[in-house]
Amino acid sequence: MARKKVKLAWIANDSTRRVTFKKRRRGLIKKVSELATLCDVKACLILYGAQEQHPSVWPSFHEAARVLNEFRSMPEMEQCKKMMNQEGFLFQRIAKLQEQLRKQERENRELETSLLMYEGLAGRSLHDVGIEDATSLAWMVEMKAQLVYDRMEHIRKEHLASREVEPKMHVPQTVAMEKTPMQVAMEELQRQSWFVEVGCTSDQKVKFGSGDEVLPPYNAHCSPWLDPYFPLN
Repeated sequence: MARKKVKLAWIANDSTRRVTFKKRRRGLIKKVSELATLCDVKACLILYGAQEQHPSVWPSFHEAARVLNEFRSMPEMEQCKKMMNQEGFLFQRIAKLQEQLRKQERENRELETSLLMYEGLAGRSLHDVGIEDATSLAWMVEMKAQLVYDRMEHIRKEHLASREVEPKMHVPQTVAMEKTPMQVAMEELQRQSWFVEVGCTSDQKVKFGSGDEVLPPYNAHCSPWLDPYFPLN
């Protein structure tokens, strides 16, 4: 169960005040000890009680005196850099609360304007809207429209970028036509060495058969009998 919030005010009852002082002093000493141990900082505590002759010192008088001497040896600007009294603490607290109040007022104003905009879209008449509400409504509509335009532009740029990085489609190569038997035979004939030698040498004769007949050199212009269409009879 959570402890109820304590009202920060002077405790009128003496016995209650003394008990509260002892509890808070133990808690304060514990916090300073944890701060020095966990964060490895030099710290000391000197606490004066209302009805006590000697103050409470942590961790010891010698250690507290050493920390105070080191603090006093620092320049005055460094000593007052983060120093704060009760009045300064209260002013700082008030300024922080005022900033939180202004922030909450702005959020409430935006929520009211959003509600007015949705009601207008639903069909509510805006003739009775004041000049301040109308100005806030116009600002919000312009802001929402700008967000929509920015989103559309972002999507368009992403679409163009994706189209630029897409791999180009491979163009299918033309399928080679199947060769006819005549073309295959002609290519095989051209690869034979004796056909090339006969076609390129003009004074060479080739013997064939068992007799003394010779084959004249190949010449389509001077040897018509080599033409396949030349009549043999």
